[in-house]
Amino acid sequence: MNTYMDASRFSAPLPFIGTYVAATSLVCSIAMAADVYHGCRNKKRWFPCKFFALNAATLTLLAIAMKLPVDLSDNMPTAWDQLAKLSGNAFMCTAIGNFMPSIGPMDNKEIFMNIAALGILVITVVVNVCIQLGTAAISDFLIAHVIAMLFMLFLLLILSFTALTVPITKKYLDKIASDEEPKEVGRLTVEELKQDIIKYWMMAETGSPQFVIARSMTSAASGGICFLTALILAITWIKLLLFGYPNRLYFDYNEQMIEFVSDQSDYKWSSALIVVIQSLGVGIGTISPVCRWLYAVKFKCSGSEGGSNSHVDKFKVENYWIEKLVEWKERPLTFQFGSKNCRKCIHLTKRRLLEFCIRIQIVIVVVSKSVHLFTVFLARKFLSCCRYCEGCKKKSKANDPEAKRGSKLDLRRYVLHLEGEEELPLQMMKNNSDATDSLIQMGKKKQPKYFTELLKNFTGINGIAAFDSDHVPALFSEEPPNCWALPVVTLTTIAIALPNIENHMVHQLLSGVREGLNYVALVEKHLDKERNLVSIRNAAGILWLEVDIFCRWLDQDLQKISLEGKSSKENLERLSDMAKNIVSEFKTNTSGNLKEKPIDWPVKVIAANSMYRISKTILLELESSSDQTVEDLFAQLSAMIADILGACLTNLPRVISMKCFCSAIEKREENVNQAARLLGETEEILEMLQQHELSGLSPDQAAYLHEWRALVKRRNPSKFVSTPNNDIASTDSVELSITIE
Repeated sequence: MNTYMDASRFSAPLPFIGTYVAATSLVCSIAMAADVYHGCRNKKRWFPCKFFALNAATLTLLAIAMKLPVDLSDNMPTAWDQLAKLSGNAFMCTAIGNFMPSIGPMDNKEIFMNIAALGILVITVVVNVCIQLGTAAISDFLIAHVIAMLFMLFLLLILSFTALTVPITKKYLDKIASDEEPKEVGRLTVEELKQDIIKYWMMAETGSPQFVIARSMTSAASGGICFLTALILAITWIKLLLFGYPNRLYFDYNEQMIEFVSDQSDYKWSSALIVVIQSLGVGIGTISPVCRWLYAVKFKCSGSEGGSNSHVDKFKVENYWIEKLVEWKERPLTFQFGSKNCRKCIHLTKRRLLEFCIRIQIVIVVVSKSVHLFTVFLARKFLSCCRYCEGCKKKSKANDPEAKRGSKLDLRRYVLHLEGEEELPLQMMKNNSDATDSLIQMGKKKQPKYFTELLKNFTGINGIAAFDSDHVPALFSEEPPNCWALPVVTLTTIAIALPNIENHMVHQLLSGVREGLNYVALVEKHLDKERNLVSIRNAAGILWLEVDIFCRWLDQDLQKISLEGKSSKENLERLSDMAKNIVSEFKTNTSGNLKEKPIDWPVKVIAANSMYRISKTILLELESSSDQTVEDLFAQLSAMIADILGACLTNLPRVISMKCFCSAIEKREENVNQAARLLGETEEILEMLQQHELSGLSPDQAAYLHEWRALVKRRNPSKFVSTPNNDIASTDSVELSITIE
């Protein structure tokens, strides 16, 4: 048997493996570029991590991208191969620098797992590079490789020790924010909401865990290291392009002769592809860390009011840097074993180890502050030269912002900052005073025009009383309660089923209800504290999906009903009979003995019961009003829908205020941004609703439709015991005012 095997067959796939490495590097580069774009688009020059963050996915991609730096088995003598190893190390340094803010939102377990995984990867890369340096597998750009390797280790050290401050700073800033939490949220005007959003946005922005890390001294230092890493790679590129890559000699010990190194490696053309993509990735990825570095410098340069002028204080290591390590040092061991001397030895070893870690943390912070202050010194000298060259022009311009700021809300007390960040409040006032305005304007571009048009039919609370009459006999002794959405969906279903209604009127109603139900869902989600209406809301959601998309109600074609019916009364009776049959069938199947509560009924039965009651109520009115046209009935149904939706949306200011604060610190910034956009979307609607004074309900009561109906019933019982026609006739003589107190 021929045991000879062609060695070239084993290396044949390597160019394709190199292409795979280049592809993963490209994905990482695109993610870093996406973070840069996201930061610029949202005017966040500290570039939060949204796409390229420290997690399992990015670590897996990085592990693949490090294939060439850790490759010990292949002969890689060419310029592209040697440069690919260096670009891989630089790429890893850049990635670690980009990871800095992403540890902010993590909990303790996530931080530990991700830092441990990153540490294993970095140590693996460093060990493999050291082996290659020792065996001369890496024989070019030696100094650059050593520096990049040291930078990689130092960046890992910075990231690891910065992570120790995350739980401490979160707890501290969350406590400060809690002191500003409103005790009671009543009905707020649009202007009051704007003021609240501005305050809470400032608190959420400055208390954002990512921003806290991004503006820290260690983040600034990592930005400087990333810049130096990119500079080293750029210099290596320039040297290679200007001076070329000469053939090198090496001594073959087996043949006892000197030979030229081959110009071909097993990776072939893929080495060049990897170098180009990873070098571009280093260039793109350096933007975020460097901008965070400059962002921190800007705070120190552009204003020192409130800051300390003492040189000793500038190098002071604040407590939050070492608090976690000190806590671990003083904490007793959680396990007990061995003799007293053994436990004593373990405890002392632990204390010595943590004392060493505390010293390392102090060194890291002091070095970071030194780099930062040196950069600030250079930046101030540069700015002084610029001001000197420009003369007095800057002075006249510099006074304008101060004058403008004087007329604006003073938000400095709402800026959450740590010890040593005394300059932050003033700088946040200068640079972010109009941020919420832009968010509100973004919301205004998405105003619900159909819903706004529908709410022009809003009359107050007439529809709340008129859609369900006590004259309609109940099919069960106990019936399911109403959420806000269910009667709206049922009334819309009836309106669609009416005969001879123009298509554009149906389209406008559907579009208005579709937009309105989005806000109803927000109100019900945030204010249904007891969670008793979840099943009713789910039923309304399923029912609306069928009505909106398929124009069907419980598998019945509404368009067919509309076309076949000769009158409104006939179609209403048809819907009522179908609904009654569904409920009766359910009652028969259960033999009248219902063990489950009405809120646990099947969706079909809940929807049918609502249709039965509402259609019967409208039929009662039609019987007492013989001259009412189909168009009049459609307009009346639209008014009922508008009244229910309008009453529901009186809760929206409270929802907006709750979104600003009632959330975890990690999600608060996103929620405040959503609240600002929501206010922009609904500002016109809220101003419209504010024209109707509504009193007599507490904020908690106003969240539920049955509370509104109970209040109307207490104040004007005739609205429930008389026919709906009489209700409408009496609205001119009886004025009911309800305000959320």
